[in-house]
Amino acid sequence: MHPRIQEVLDYLDSTRADLDDAVQSVAPDRRDQRPAEDRWSVAEILDHLHIAERKTVKLITIALEAAKAKGLAQETETGAVLDTVPRARISNRAARVSAPEAVMPRSDIDAASAWAALQQSREKMRAAAAAGDGFALSEVKQQHPALGLADLYQWMIFQGAHEARHTAQIREIAQQGN
Repeated sequence: MHPRIQEVLDYLDSTRADLDDAVQSVAPDRRDQRPAEDRWSVAEILDHLHIAERKTVKLITIALEAAKAKGLAQETETGAVLDTVPRARISNRAARVSAPEAVMPRSDIDAASAWAALQQSREKMRAAAAAGDGFALSEVKQQHPALGLADLYQWMIFQGAHEARHTAQIREIAQQGN
């Protein structure tokens, strides 16, 4: 596997492991309950992450297929790509961000179902990354709502940083229960 794809996948694995730890820190009987009227439950957070990841995978898949059809070059760079995205800014929860309607969670989802769906979307993300292995993904750019014009590596990295942001949110829920 190309070092850039491996770096991105390692980061996604790390943020997913942190998310799993955070979810486990909330009592199972509290995961489907909103901590406050204007706050999402753990189940809703997981559903939101699933919807966002599913949409990202679709965008990456379509953009990559189109770029390959046009003769996308092989990747010649091996430098790190993680720091091309402001991960700390994205994961910082100091400023509240309203989710667009397209990624709003379902209110009737339970945490177990949302987690299973999120695991499935991660497998599809890994498959999309593998389909781009060895290709110059930095040359394939799409408009991103938070990043502006972003390449496919950056789209995947954003997904991890977005997950880190919501991991912190789940940890806040866990602390409220103690």
